Amino acid sequence: MAVKDLILPSHYENKLDVISTEVAIKYVKDLFERRLAHHLNLMRISAPLYVRKSSGLNDNLNGVERPVGFDIKEIDEDEMEIVHSLAKWKRMALKRYHIGYGKGIYTDMNAIRRDEDLDNLHSTYVDQWDWEKIIDRHDRNLDFLKMTVRNIMKALKETEKELDIIFENLEPFIREDVYFITAQELEDRYPDMTPKEREYTITKEHKTVCIMQIGDILSSGQKHDGRAPDYDDWSLNGDILIYYPILDCAVEISSMGIRVDAKALQEQLKKADCEERLTLPYHQMLLHDELPLTIGGGIGQSRICLILLNKAHIGEVQVSQWSDDMIAECERHHIYLL
Repeated sequence: MAVKDLILPSHYENKLDVISTEVAIKYVKDLFERRLAHHLNLMRISAPLYVRKSSGLNDNLNGVERPVGFDIKEIDEDEMEIVHSLAKWKRMALKRYHIGYGKGIYTDMNAIRRDEDLDNLHSTYVDQWDWEKIIDRHDRNLDFLKMTVRNIMKALKETEKELDIIFENLEPFIREDVYFITAQELEDRYPDMTPKEREYTITKEHKTVCIMQIGDILSSGQKHDGRAPDYDDWSLNGDILIYYPILDCAVEISSMGIRVDAKALQEQLKKADCEERLTLPYHQMLLHDELPLTIGGGIGQSRICLILLNKAHIGEVQVSQWSDDMIAECERHHIYLL
């Protein structure tokens, strides 16, 4: 993204200095992950920064993003890739750790996405809570997805309420009630808009929105957004978006969904022309029903902090790398990147 396209709010007020910001970031992260674990019945585990390329465990995102790869001196038969997310790895972990039905895991996921277009909300450094939970066959429906989304928003609203007791000058923006709509319903409502314009319009009206069933081709012949074909079931997934008035934009805080079973995996790989992945170990386990049925997702840590701390740029709540022009332009508008 060009620096000229940055969102630079007029009369921006940075309500917390650097030290107060660092204290508040820790407070937000500690409180939210505890509330999330409580409402979704999750336990915290450790997670990898990188995986073997041959394992098929890395998240391919939209299929065009380049992972950061490297070799290890003692393991010369395979290349390593820094993860894009842990969407597939978590499902394997649930099996290895023998987690029972209705229980799950969460972890701090750190990633490098070097092909991101950098702006107020996007960084090459990604930090999120990655979580995954065991479900049963009868849970694979939109009602279960909606219930889970509502529990996530409950955890977020509880975090905001407690934060506002400690930092009284912060303005609350979270609306706990969620408006649910499918990607096709959204296209039908606003057929002349781009997907991003639709997201902005529906989120500005309803404040907290979950757009469901993302990844497949819509009746227009276009996709609302790209999704890898081998983790979310495109008929049972969703993005949670919040309207953020400081930037006058929709902020996606979570991409999540009920994961593919063997049938959905085969159908979606065929649609995506990626059937060669079926030979990978992870995909073979799915085809032979050797992995549990799950629901899971990622929740952006820095984006949550940005909203709750009333910041204008994600670089105010995380340390990353930015162009000199972006740093200078932000400083001219009283936005100081860590």
